[in-house]
Amino acid sequence: MRRREFIRLMGATAGWPLSAWGQQSSPPLVGVLNAASAKSTASSYEAFRAAPRQLGYIEERNIRFDYRYADGFLDRLPALAEELVRLNPRVIVSGPLPASLAVRKATAMIPIVMATGADPVGFGLVQSLSHPGGNVTGLANFAEELASKQLDVIRELLPQLSRVAALINVGNPLHVPQLREIRAAAAKASLALVHFEYRVPEDFERAFTEFVGAKADAVLIPPDTTFSSNVVRIAELAARARLPATYGDRRAVESGGLLSYGPNVVENYRRSAIYVDKILKGAKPADLPVEQPTKIELVINLKTAGALGLTVPPSLLTRADEVIEF
Repeated sequence: MRRREFIRLMGATAGWPLSAWGQQSSPPLVGVLNAASAKSTASSYEAFRAAPRQLGYIEERNIRFDYRYADGFLDRLPALAEELVRLNPRVIVSGPLPASLAVRKATAMIPIVMATGADPVGFGLVQSLSHPGGNVTGLANFAEELASKQLDVIRELLPQLSRVAALINVGNPLHVPQLREIRAAAAKASLALVHFEYRVPEDFERAFTEFVGAKADAVLIPPDTTFSSNVVRIAELAARARLPATYGDRRAVESGGLLSYGPNVVENYRRSAIYVDKILKGAKPADLPVEQPTKIELVINLKTAGALGLTVPPSLLTRADEVIEF
């Protein structure tokens, strides 16, 4: 550009407002990493995208999102996390625990907001819930501590329950504390426990064949991202085996599962957008306390109960946060 043309251009732009300059730059990028599939987390991300709109954000105008999904294959997470980090987003939203561990390993600089995940202190993601102290904050759940309450609910539905089965994903770091909790809860309730260690997709059919052979009365499906991605398949196998199943996520019941008892994960994702907003406005993850769910909800699918020949007692229906009848 010639010197005279450059001076003319600078003179023309000298009176532009600062907002006009801001409009020329790209909106801040928010990376999103989920260990499950886009389909299984659709309701969560619908809530996640709605919250920024309520806070004044408009996609592609003053905020951008880039999503990565592992589809329940946890070994894909490290590469997906590195992909997002190379994009240099302002914030990365991750969930559940395996995704957060992967992205934290990929960056110690970019702020990370956990949308959901168990025991972030125990797994080294934060120093404490009240003072995270690093680049990770967000929302935690009780995924490793739900077994006792879930067994209480299924025992109320099945008073003669004597043998319970559990599906455990050995590829998820949570499987050790989850199995320990399930064993303790089953022993406390004087229940025999049969557990199957999932490793590959074909194991779902093998697991239910083994549960039927072991004469299990019910099956517990603990919170797990691989199980969430295959929840329709699991619900169909449980129905075929005529095994009442309890889950940790209401989305399983919406997909045909019998009942769930756990935190509202969709609400967690909505809340995670508030963390993103705070960080984009200058807050540091180290100073934002990690939230925990204030309510555990019970959801029951009466259609599934009827198909299994079960009558849900009024006491359980009264306590339910939602009853699905279709």
